[in-house]
Amino acid sequence: MTQPPAAAAPATPASTDPCVPQQVVKVRRDYNGWVATETLEDYALRYTPQRFRRWSAWRVANTAFGAASFLILEAVGATLLVQYGWANAFWAIVATGLIIFAAGLPISVYAARYGVDMDLLTRGAGFGYIGSTITSLIYATFTFIFFALEAAVMAYALELALDIPPAWGYLVCALVVIPLVTHGVSMISRLQMWTQPLWLLMLVVPFVYVLLRNPGAFAQVVHYGGESGAGVHFSLPLFGAALTVGIALITQMGEQADYLRFMPARAQTTRLRWWSGVLLGGPG
Repeated sequence: MTQPPAAAAPATPASTDPCVPQQVVKVRRDYNGWVATETLEDYALRYTPQRFRRWSAWRVANTAFGAASFLILEAVGATLLVQYGWANAFWAIVATGLIIFAAGLPISVYAARYGVDMDLLTRGAGFGYIGSTITSLIYATFTFIFFALEAAVMAYALELALDIPPAWGYLVCALVVIPLVTHGVSMISRLQMWTQPLWLLMLVVPFVYVLLRNPGAFAQVVHYGGESGAGVHFSLPLFGAALTVGIALITQMGEQADYLRFMPARAQTTRLRWWSGVLLGGPG
């Protein structure tokens, strides 16, 4: 009986032959270099390994604290005061702070302890892939809105100070931030170290200016009833409306968790420093 001819062995592709040198194009070489550079990649998402969490607890907390210092917060507080009066805006801000602190405390602790972001925290809490995707969508939408508002504030400041048209101001604000964020926490923490003292100084200067020009202004604002005058006394509907505006800021906890992922392990620092850093950079 005639045997069938043996099947020919498949030809080895030239690209897998060890004797043939592979040619790597420049684009691929640059991409591999970016991926291998931890300073540039900086673990922008998901899990931060222990070997990369090399900063001190104070520096991580200072970076996270600076992330919550955007100018739109002052605008939100002023809007609440003008719309709902002191009696309602004050208690709404106090209630907002307590709610955000209570909700943000476990998020901050787990992000700092295990080096995970909001996406992984949502999955670990049992919401699964869909839940983490929705969380990321909410977080991204919040970030885009506040970045746009912050750019509007900065563009208006550039127009007042340097007479730069708002259209060019938006472009400047959008382009300047790109080289800062490409290096992640490595660059942002350094920027916060340089600018934090100036920010704290400028935060106090307006109050000192008002106190010198009109010493009775702080006593008058306590009785301010808002633009319509309806908020002279505490009103539950006005308090609820102001609380609704303020509680939307709870989404900022997603960004705080992104920074707290770089908190050093508790074994690498004292218990007091670790907890102080977590509270200052997270719910605080």
